[in-house]
Amino acid sequence: MSTTQGGWELPLSESQLDRLTKDMDEAHRETLPAMRAGAAALTEQVRAAEATAKAEAGAEAGRSAERGRRGFLLGAGGVGAAFVLAACSSGKSSTSSSAPTPLDSPAVAAKAETYTGDLRVVALAVALENQAVGAYKATLAAAKAGKLGTVPPAVASFVTKAMAQHTDHAQAWNAVLTNAGKPAITNVPLSNQAQVTAALGKATNVGEVAALALQLEDQAAETYLFATFNVKSQGAIETAATIAPVEAMHAAILHFVLGQYPVPDSFLPVNKAAKTSLLTV
Repeated sequence: MSTTQGGWELPLSESQLDRLTKDMDEAHRETLPAMRAGAAALTEQVRAAEATAKAEAGAEAGRSAERGRRGFLLGAGGVGAAFVLAACSSGKSSTSSSAPTPLDSPAVAAKAETYTGDLRVVALAVALENQAVGAYKATLAAAKAGKLGTVPPAVASFVTKAMAQHTDHAQAWNAVLTNAGKPAITNVPLSNQAQVTAALGKATNVGEVAALALQLEDQAAETYLFATFNVKSQGAIETAATIAPVEAMHAAILHFVLGQYPVPDSFLPVNKAAKTSLLTV
């Protein structure tokens, strides 16, 4: 057992924590191929959906133009023709009307959101992963500065491995965004980020940091589970379903670090899942 600042003590041996971390890392590596395949499938599905949407929009534009042309020709045979003849006989040039151009239409003028549909869920996933990476990075920095007292090497090893895995997840999700022509998310555009940062800054021992990390891991795992039955793309479902168990393993180990036996749930809840409204992009 290792006692840290504030009287906090690691409730399991470092060798036990090392074994748990090793198992976690092996599980993560085994899921990498499936995670990347799911992300690639999602990219193709997004591209196909965009191509279909563009084709439908082009077809509708063609139909609208044809309807407009026919309307003009029919109108020119009546009052419209008389107006044209009168203008020509007067010898004066007529001014153009204020009829709206295609660029004036609400569909063109409205600015679309950068991330929509399933891509908004992907953006949320990247933001959550970046938030976890930042939290673990801040933990290592605080430990190095002596702000958390004596940090057991096994804890530092777990933090380092978990941070690397969150980085892998963020990269996979970001690849989907960039391949879909959207900007990658490299920061944490979440409305609760200031609260998380403040809480990390107040932590004085490993136990307090672990409790905060557990909240983030629970949120990530439940968000991915929620996504599996709320997104439309099969690739998104597969990617989220592949990552969720790894996040759950992070949470389980943090329960051990906090001296809590991680009693398995028959069904993982989703009451802590993040909503896309948390995004600030």
